[in-house]
Amino acid sequence: MVWTPLHAKIHRTIRSRHLFERNQRLLIAVSGGQDSLCLIKLLLDLQSKWGWDLGIAHCDHRWRSDSQANAHHVENLAKTWGISFYLETANQPINSEAAARHWRYQALSAIAQANNYQYIVTGHTASDRAETLLYNLIRGTGADGLQALTWQRPLTTGIMLVRPLLEVTRIQTEQFCQEFKLPIWEDSTNQDLQYARNRIRQELLPYLRENFNPQVESALAQTAELLQAEVEYLEKAAQQLRQKALGIGDEEDSLTSLLPLRLNRRVLEKAPLALQRRVMRQVLQQILTDAPSFEHIEKLTALIIAPNRSQTDPFPGGAIAQVEGDWIYLK
Repeated sequence: MVWTPLHAKIHRTIRSRHLFERNQRLLIAVSGGQDSLCLIKLLLDLQSKWGWDLGIAHCDHRWRSDSQANAHHVENLAKTWGISFYLETANQPINSEAAARHWRYQALSAIAQANNYQYIVTGHTASDRAETLLYNLIRGTGADGLQALTWQRPLTTGIMLVRPLLEVTRIQTEQFCQEFKLPIWEDSTNQDLQYARNRIRQELLPYLRENFNPQVESALAQTAELLQAEVEYLEKAAQQLRQKALGIGDEEDSLTSLLPLRLNRRVLEKAPLALQRRVMRQVLQQILTDAPSFEHIEKLTALIIAPNRSQTDPFPGGAIAQVEGDWIYLK
C-alpha cells in the first residue's frame, strides 16, 4: 500500500478528533464521485490499522438517465474491493436538493440499522463546507448556519454521521483519485447551473480564488470550524439560562414543549443579547413546527424589556406571548 500525506492526515484526524473507535462497523456513502471514492480508498487503506468492518451504501435518486448505470458502477467497485454493498432506490425521482438530502439520510439510517453499522460516513470536504457557508450567508443566517457541516452528529439512536474529509479540498480529492487511478463517475447534475450550490461551486468560488484568496475554500472552512466551537459553547450557555428562566432542572427539560409556559424576564434581562436570542430560539424551536425566523426570535426577545401587558401577534400555529409582570407567558 502507498502511504501518502493524505493517508497520514486522515489517520491523525480520526485519532485526534475521536471520530471512530477501533473494530467498529462503518457504512460509507459512495456516490461514485471523486470525494466519495477518495474517502472509501482512504478508509480501505487504513482498515488494517483500525480493524474496521466496512460496507458501501449507494442511494439512487433516479433524477438522471444514467443513475442505474451509476449504481452498477459503485456495486462493481464494492465487489472488486470485497466489501458489502447496499443499494437504496427512490420510488420516484426526487427533484429538489433538500428533499434528496432528507431521503438520502433516511435511507442510509435504515441500511445502517438493519445491518448493525454504528457509523455512517460521508465524503463532505472543506470545499463543501465553504459552499455551505456561502450558501447560507447569502440566504441569511446566524452563526449556526455558517458552521453547518460538522465533523460528527447523531443521525438516529445509536448511529453517528461522520465527515472525516472536512479539512481536505475538492482539488486534493481529485489529485488523490488521479494518483490511484480511481474510476470517477462524473455526475452531470454537478454542472447544472439552475442549482444555487452549483453556481457557487462553478462561478463564485473560482472568482473568489482568482481575485481575492487562492486558498478561499480552506479559509472559509476554517471560519466554519471556529464558529462550530463557539456555537456549541453558546448553545450550552443558552440552555442553562433557559432552564433557569423557566425554573426547571435538566431532567425536566423535555417537558418544556408543553404550552402554556413562562419565562422569567428578570433572569433573562441580565444576560447578553446573544444569549437572550438563543434562549428565545430554543423555546420557539420546541413550540413551532418549522424553524423560527429572525423576526419570530426578535419579537419574543423584545418582550424581555417591554411594558406590562405587551404581547406578540400569533406565531405560526397560533401561540401568543404576553408580558405579565416579571414573566413572559407563551400560551
